[in-house]
Order: sequence, then structure tokens, then C-alpha cells
Amino acid sequence: MPRPRKWRRVCCLPGSNMFGPLNVSNLDGEIIMTVEEYEAIRLIDLEGLTQEECAERMSVARTTVQRIYNDARKKLAEALVNGKILKIQGGDYKLCEEGEPMYGCGRCVRHRMRQGHLENESKSR
Repeated sequence: MPRPRKWRRVCCLPGSNMFGPLNVSNLDGEIIMTVEEYEAIRLIDLEGLTQEECAERMSVARTTVQRIYNDARKKLAEALVNGKILKIQGGDYKLCEEGEPMYGCGRCVRHRMRQGHLENESKSR
């Protein structure tokens, strides 16, 4: 019996979950990227974290992040080069919550959005 997969911590779901060419006359298929692959791309490429920092945020081993990240990059490249639709869905993930220790890191998208809302609220008073 295989070992159960560990849930990966994800800050938030993507705002858009489908990307692709504008000329949709050629639908040769779609590529499915998991939510944790999206999160690895977001943390490493957009936030500029190292794989080790990303692993800590996602609550997995660095080698797991390396595999997830490599799979995500391959899927991105295939979608771009071959003009395929990229869909973000599924995976083994758990959204982070306010009560979790990592939530207070200040870099979490949810945390920043909530902070911005609180700052705007206090300015209007």
C-alpha cells in the first residue's frame, strides 16, 4: 500500500484558472497544472523565494518542492511553445488559515489583502 500524500500548504487559489492562446481555433488539448505547482511558481518566480523557503511555506521537503517546481515549469513551457490551454486545478493542497503560525509572516497574499483592507478601513475613520 503506498504512503499517503502529504497536503501542501497553499496561500490562496489563483484568480484565473485557465490560460491559453487567443486564437482558439486549434484546441489540441489542455495541460492540467495542479494548485501546488502554481503555488511553487508563484513563490519561487514571483516572490523570489529559494526552494528551501518555498518548502518551508508549503510544509514539504525541499526535494518535493524541486520536483513540483520542475513539473510546473515543464507544463508552462509546453503550453507556451505548443499553444495549448493551461488549466489550474486539483492537487493535494490545503489553504493556509489565519490561525496558522505561517499566516503571520506578512508575505502571504491573504495576509497582505487583509492588512490593506484594515488600513483602508482605519483611514476612512
